[in-house]
Amino acid sequence: MTKLRNVAIIAHVDHGKTTLVDEMLKQSGVFRDNQAVMDRVMDSGDLERERGITILAKNTSIRYGDVKINIVDTPGHADFGGEVERILKMVNGVILLVDAAEGPMPQTRFVLSRALELGHRVIVVVNKIDRPDSRIHEVVDEVLELLLDLDATDEQLDSPMLFCSARQGTASYSPEIEGTDLRPLFDTIVDYIPEPDMDETAPLQMLVSSIDYNDYVGRIAIGRIERGVIRQNQEIAVCNYHGGRDVEKAKAVSIYEFEGLQRAPVTEATAGSIIALSGIGDITIGDTICDVNAVEPLPFVKISAPTMEMTFSVNDSPFAGKEGKFVTSRNLRDRLQRETLKDVSLRVTELESTDSFNVAGRGEMHLSILIETMRREGYEFQVSPPRVLYKEIDGKKCEPIERIVADVPENCVGAVIEKLGARKGEFLEMTPVGSRMKLQFLVPSRGLFGYRNEFLTDTRGEGIMSSVFERYEPFKGEVSRRSTGSLIAFETGESVAYGLFAAQDRGQLFIGPGVQVYGGMVVGVSPKSEDITVNVCRKKQLTNMRAAGSDDALRLTPPKQMSLEQCLEFLADDELLEVTPSSLRMRKRILDHALRMKALKGSAKNQA
Repeated sequence: MTKLRNVAIIAHVDHGKTTLVDEMLKQSGVFRDNQAVMDRVMDSGDLERERGITILAKNTSIRYGDVKINIVDTPGHADFGGEVERILKMVNGVILLVDAAEGPMPQTRFVLSRALELGHRVIVVVNKIDRPDSRIHEVVDEVLELLLDLDATDEQLDSPMLFCSARQGTASYSPEIEGTDLRPLFDTIVDYIPEPDMDETAPLQMLVSSIDYNDYVGRIAIGRIERGVIRQNQEIAVCNYHGGRDVEKAKAVSIYEFEGLQRAPVTEATAGSIIALSGIGDITIGDTICDVNAVEPLPFVKISAPTMEMTFSVNDSPFAGKEGKFVTSRNLRDRLQRETLKDVSLRVTELESTDSFNVAGRGEMHLSILIETMRREGYEFQVSPPRVLYKEIDGKKCEPIERIVADVPENCVGAVIEKLGARKGEFLEMTPVGSRMKLQFLVPSRGLFGYRNEFLTDTRGEGIMSSVFERYEPFKGEVSRRSTGSLIAFETGESVAYGLFAAQDRGQLFIGPGVQVYGGMVVGVSPKSEDITVNVCRKKQLTNMRAAGSDDALRLTPPKQMSLEQCLEFLADDELLEVTPSSLRMRKRILDHALRMKALKGSAKNQA
């Protein structure tokens, strides 16, 4: 019988999880000697490879001697914490990866607290020890302080510690000794991580922790068999601990185990194994698959609630329907509902107007990845600016607070503290790290809207900032969202150099010549706090008279190219972002200039 170990790799974003899994796969003989393997082989999605981040948790396995080690590579970004929380139910231990220079960061704290709550054993791996700015001994102390801070048990405090360079594929038991391969890590996993409970005689029970989708077989349930044995074509019962569904009977059509990067079909699987199962049409995360004669649902880990929402609606701009393949409210509704089946931390609610939906998620990155994925699939729609979700606790209006860790050059500390202070941030502590400073703040989530660009400007592009949801606290008061205004196109047409030349004196433009625009579309940013209407389609009046110098070449300043995240951060409360497969256009909610001025005067009167 195969010996099993189920382990998840958890860490903050960019600390080297996926690179370490690459080396573990290579050194365990998953690939042929002459096989061409790309870097970060586990990041299979286009967006994941482009951005260099893991978005979805992935399963793989390796063989070490007579032991099969199932490995789950998890996302490091706080916005995908829902992925990490649920897959921790599939494993018996975790490898906590910590950067040898950065040390524990907000997401390290978040995922480690979840693993400790479940009583998992922890192997601490200090990664990137070959970095020239590594500070290994200080990082070891910081990890121990974090474990103490999170009320780890005595056994968890005595967790084994390894020192590793994932890029070079080496690990050692001491920072002074240079490793040659990852054998010490494999040995520690086999010796320290407990074998899963493998009671094969008890009735079948399996919790669905993840869902995959395939056009040919439909939904594929992924989870660990808690007890019993499952066989191909066996009749099974599907139930839910929280009573979200009636008990249904189904058939286990196909069963797969993870072998390297492949899913290998098997005829039966036993307790402790992590498997993928197809054949159950409407199965979802949190459901339990049981023996038909012993229906006992398993409790499912409570996923943290969303803290932010945006309104997705059908595109109603003058250019609606020109670039997208899926443009109707039915297309939008179906796509958003399909996303909630895979992503348990996403909430979709339909509004009274049938063509709008409130989509709530864990942060701007969480929602922007969904928007980017949808536009690549051919969807066309428009979204509102992000807004936080308030809660009433003990009769008080409360808002989400985030813990910020900023790593900045020493001479930029003042600017960062000043800006976050203006956004109702509470300064916690400052720690010197070489020639840089590590700052910690508690800041309202809405105070961070639009701040990342400012942060990069204030730190001359050298700052690193990361955040994770901390808790709800009483409302902190008003925070100004944006100190600049928008440059708004006056009429529909094509932008020309002559009109742009006149408009660029008013602020920085987002478009160049030859771009189709419509009245009410945002074409630039104004340094003043109010919006300015500009005519970028204005052509030069031609006469039969010529004057010296009248035809000099017009010099245009290059336009600022805005990414999706920058557009979402830039949006004011009265603006929308039009998203199509080929364009991102910011626009005013009210496109007509006269109606917009009337609405503005009306709101000013009401405030007075």
